[in-house]
Amino acid sequence: MELHNLQPAVGSNKKNKRIGRGTGSGYGGTSTRGHKGAKSRSGYKRKIGFEGGQMPLQRRVPKFGFKNINRVEYKAINLDAIEALAEASKMEKITLDDLRNAGLVSKKALVKVLGNGNITRAIEVEANAFSKTAEEAIKAAGGSIVKK
Repeated sequence: MELHNLQPAVGSNKKNKRIGRGTGSGYGGTSTRGHKGAKSRSGYKRKIGFEGGQMPLQRRVPKFGFKNINRVEYKAINLDAIEALAEASKMEKITLDDLRNAGLVSKKALVKVLGNGNITRAIEVEANAFSKTAEEAIKAAGGSIVKK
């Protein structure tokens, strides 16, 4: 290979479409825009959701329900998960940081302990909220709860 016989790879160089430069170019006349209609005009911009005059989907489908802006979203943790964490780490006190470090909840999540599963040892559990059954089960096992 030498400098005088270098050439680009086949298909890597394309010729520009010279639109609107007369019928001889093949792209004259309508300039590849078809015939008439809004799309053929200059300055055309399609509106989001426009379906050619047909009633658009967002207007055909009825609205329902509402979003409560005061809703507090909790990440649910069951008693059996807390029991397993306490067994594995040999802790008598489970805090929110322990739950985060174990990967059970994310950094800013609010935690609610639910009563699914059973707890056999006295553990002090820290969370943002507790269900009644979880609270009773923890206290029945000799443990205590701390609401943050």
